Amino acid sequence: MLTRPAVRNLGIGLSIAALVFVADQATKFIVLHELSLGIGERLAVTPFLDLVITHNRGISYGLFPQDGELGRWFLVGLNLAAVALFTIWMARTGSWLVVAALGFLIGGALGNALDRATFGAVVDFISLHAFGWRWYVFNLADAAIVAGVLALLYDTFLVKVTKTPPSGPT
Repeated sequence: MLTRPAVRNLGIGLSIAALVFVADQATKFIVLHELSLGIGERLAVTPFLDLVITHNRGISYGLFPQDGELGRWFLVGLNLAAVALFTIWMARTGSWLVVAALGFLIGGALGNALDRATFGAVVDFISLHAFGWRWYVFNLADAAIVAGVLALLYDTFLVKVTKTPPSGPT
């Protein structure tokens, strides 16, 4: 039986996940269906931002690319297993920051899992660059995952937890 705080956490966190997922899929739809871009073709948006469609068959930053069906479905399964574990963690935490962070992670993981299931790879399209330096091409799901990880790191290392000393005989 879920407690009232667990239900509240799940409601808030899964709402955040749904917003991330919808925003990610909507932007991918626009880039894939409304812009006339071929794979690898660049559209300059600002002096530091281009849109360029790429397919990432690996995990973060294209590591461990999976070109076969077994690898593709393994990565989808890995995404879904992470979603399940993050959801359990979300129900058990008492921190609003952790709930939000996990919502970002879940929404991002689901967005990328749907891409893998649908296209066989994650659709990336945001290319940031400055002074001759280019970052990896990514999408909103990736940005949400990074934001979620950063929030978890902040919560772990920088949030000051006030502990009350145990009361004992005086």
